[in-house]
Amino acid sequence: MKVSITSGRSEGPSRLNAFDNALLDAGIGDVNLITVSSILPKDTQIVELPHIQEGKMVNCVLACAHSDQPGDLITAAVAVATSDDFGCVVEHSGVNQDPEKIKEEAETMVRYMMKVRDLTIREIIIVNESHKVKEEGVALAAVVYLE
Repeated sequence: MKVSITSGRSEGPSRLNAFDNALLDAGIGDVNLITVSSILPKDTQIVELPHIQEGKMVNCVLACAHSDQPGDLITAAVAVATSDDFGCVVEHSGVNQDPEKIKEEAETMVRYMMKVRDLTIREIIIVNESHKVKEEGVALAAVVYLE
């Protein structure tokens, strides 16, 4: 199994348009996303996001933050932990919180998930995206499951 980690942010005239524009910014705006829970199969490889055929059904873990309040700082993050057995993914987001705190909380949560499963962490990767809202904004981060 291969996964890619990506993120995006954008504005739009509505929440839906801001979300769509953020997906486009992340490189996953032309596919159908299916949100899944947070487990990675054994031997998952993390790779750069390739072009995915338009209209394809794609599994993902998605963190998303939205606000329509000008000046708000929105942040979305995903944390991926791998082991020799399998891995875990955490999504986390916040409004007007320190982006570093969002990342730290995501890392704490994914470490806990690995601990309760008695998995030895091989690697942790955290990706986050922040955005200062102008009118209607979305920030997102995603782990995209590839074939």
